[in-house]
Amino acid sequence: MSAIAHPTTAPPAATAPAAPPLAAPRRAGRRPVYRFRPYNVGRVVVWGGFAVLLAVAPLVFSSGLALTILSQMGIAIVACLSYNMLLGQGGMLSFGHAVYTGLASFVCIHLLNAIGGGLALPVSLVPVAGGVAGMLFAVVLGFVTTRKAGTTFAMITLGIGELVFSMSLMVPEFFGGEGGVQANRMVGKPFLGLTFGPQIQVYGLLAVYTFLCTAAMFAFTRTPLGRMLNAVRDNPERVEFIGYSTQRVRYLAFIAAGFFAGVAGGMYALNFEIATAEVVGAFRSGSYLFFTFLGGATFFFGPIIGGVLMVLAFVLFSEFTKAWLLYLGFVFLFMVMYAPGGIASLVMMNLRVAAFGKLRPLLAGYLALGGAALVVLAGAGAFVEMVYHLQLDTALGGTLRFLGATLDTARADSWIGALFVMLVGVGLFELSRREFARQWGEAQGQIEAEIRRREAM
Repeated sequence: MSAIAHPTTAPPAATAPAAPPLAAPRRAGRRPVYRFRPYNVGRVVVWGGFAVLLAVAPLVFSSGLALTILSQMGIAIVACLSYNMLLGQGGMLSFGHAVYTGLASFVCIHLLNAIGGGLALPVSLVPVAGGVAGMLFAVVLGFVTTRKAGTTFAMITLGIGELVFSMSLMVPEFFGGEGGVQANRMVGKPFLGLTFGPQIQVYGLLAVYTFLCTAAMFAFTRTPLGRMLNAVRDNPERVEFIGYSTQRVRYLAFIAAGFFAGVAGGMYALNFEIATAEVVGAFRSGSYLFFTFLGGATFFFGPIIGGVLMVLAFVLFSEFTKAWLLYLGFVFLFMVMYAPGGIASLVMMNLRVAAFGKLRPLLAGYLALGGAALVVLAGAGAFVEMVYHLQLDTALGGTLRFLGATLDTARADSWIGALFVMLVGVGLFELSRREFARQWGEAQGQIEAEIRRREAM
């Protein structure tokens, strides 16, 4: 009894308020709940593989030409990814993206000359300075450009691009006139013993910037601004309805794209040590649009493919034939007609088919399509090469070599044969395409049925 009457004991049950059996615990005493999030191993493998590829590439391709091509690929990758921030992520079709890469290149060339004159700035930070310059130009020009969307936005960017290109020939104090502005990257104090004279050292620096910029632009797609930019692309009216300013979202994304475009311009200045009016021209802007679309603007890795193809087309393919731009035009038409999502969309669609085990039955169809396409290319290529030879190389005679065959522009059988091969190839391609479309449709139907079955389970 003395223990029950102790003052520290609880009051009798009769006087204590009875708590309901289902009463919720007090919020003040609730502990935070930690949820386990599995580590994304696939993403680590992809980014690790990308870094290893950048590191191993100069060991496999070690010639001077190969290192120059690899350096240009890094520049093109950053430039196309920055352009895709506008086109693929924001739905902003720009015809003047070279304005920001080109102006940054001029700024970096002048900066290199200033470093040679005594400015205390490491040469390795020149691309960062180019990014700041591109961002500042985007702040000024983007405020006007992003006030409109759609076709109006595209026309404004085209006008600004032509304006800057005209100024490049009217303001020689900054643009250097027709000869451009030159600089020397071997200025200032060496950075970690690197003078950036040998091409391998330049490639190493550009590879680092390529990896960092690619990672940063991928991270941008995961930010709230990047997600809102996708929403502005898909449904701007709904974005305005929930209280966001679509113009402000486009403007901020435009500034971010200008920064990375400026980094690409700074990388260009370090690699080539010269900037001319061509770097701000419409051809350069059109190249960014063409190869970003060709690689696949709807996927992040699409512009990476496009940047690699751009360098291969400009540096290597242009050496094989004078009609390389015409061939690129045919490729663009083909992709628009049959694969508007670009190469990246083809890769992802086939990965989906392979994941469900339906790729093997389609291999024969792919072989038929590829063979028919090669026949079309042989016939059309022979016809095009004869036309170019007849117009440009008549002084070298009427004959030319194409794919191991001798063609004579003065004989009718060469023209008729080329036209016949091309028409046969077109017919075979159309037949193969129809059969492949049927097989593809059956595979997709089976995949959808499998998905519904798994959901039902």
